[in-house]
Amino acid sequence: MKPEQILVLATRNKGKTREIRSLLSGFPVVIKNLDDFGPIPEIEEDGATFEENAYKKASLTARFLGLPCLADDSGLCVAALEGRPGIHSARYAGPDATDAERCARLLEELGDSPDRRAWFECVISIAVPTGPALTYEGRCEGTITDSPRGDNGFGYDPIFFYPPLGRTFAELSLEEKSRVSHRGKALAEIREEFDKVLVWIERHMPVFEKKGCLDNPEK
Repeated sequence: MKPEQILVLATRNKGKTREIRSLLSGFPVVIKNLDDFGPIPEIEEDGATFEENAYKKASLTARFLGLPCLADDSGLCVAALEGRPGIHSARYAGPDATDAERCARLLEELGDSPDRRAWFECVISIAVPTGPALTYEGRCEGTITDSPRGDNGFGYDPIFFYPPLGRTFAELSLEEKSRVSHRGKALAEIREEFDKVLVWIERHMPVFEKKGCLDNPEK
């Protein structure tokens, strides 16, 4: 029986890992994240776009571990803040800030602006150690609330209101959020053609040849 393919998520975020595992359940793939491995070099997210950061994280992690890797770069963009925090969403309130502190910082900067339009963007890159990658994108539009609401999700979910369902992302169940979120939309595209993705991974993974002992090539 053919072994299941290992796919590494270039993250230690438990919420993100849980969402992706849920969306890719049922396929012959073992989803791991960085917590399943020893230390690897820190990857600086210095790209100018979500796509650049996603590809850099996926390709370098795949190279470090010798396994196919999925990385996403996503963030919240707010119209009244000229698209901020955008690619800096995770570091918006400082590198060690909590999700609550990030939400508080954004609400403080937005103040009482009447323009509460916002959108989440997500770019997912699936890369193999030799460099090639597949790219998927998703976007979800909503508004920013005046204060946090809900206890589910992570990141900016408590202050991102999704009008079609009349609740913030943090008030949705994981299943509800996965159907409409930026990451959920990108992953839905991946899931729809994941059989082909697995074939692509198999074709592009490097083949390691077995070599005999130098003193006796026949061994």
